[in-house]
Amino acid sequence: MSNMQQSFSAGQTQGQTQASVEDWMQSGQNTGNRTSSAAQSAGDSAKQGTDQATGEQVKSMAQGAVDAVKNTLGTGDSNNNNNNNSRKS
Repeated sequence: MSNMQQSFSAGQTQGQTQASVEDWMQSGQNTGNRTSSAAQSAGDSAKQGTDQATGEQVKSMAQGAVDAVKNTLGTGDSNNNNNNNSRKS
């Protein structure tokens, strides 16, 4: 094999190796991007779940406050039932 053929073969091998390394690096970057997107999506879902739970808690607390005011004023269901029962006696 002549020096020219050896140089050509060595250059060809180097080029193929470099292309393979670049492909491998791009694949790693794509995997990293997908992982980052998945993590972002999971974080968004968790935040949405927390926001929804917080909203339900606020709604429940507000309903409890409304019921307490109604009971204090004597217009709540439990007081109406008690008042009706005591009037019948």
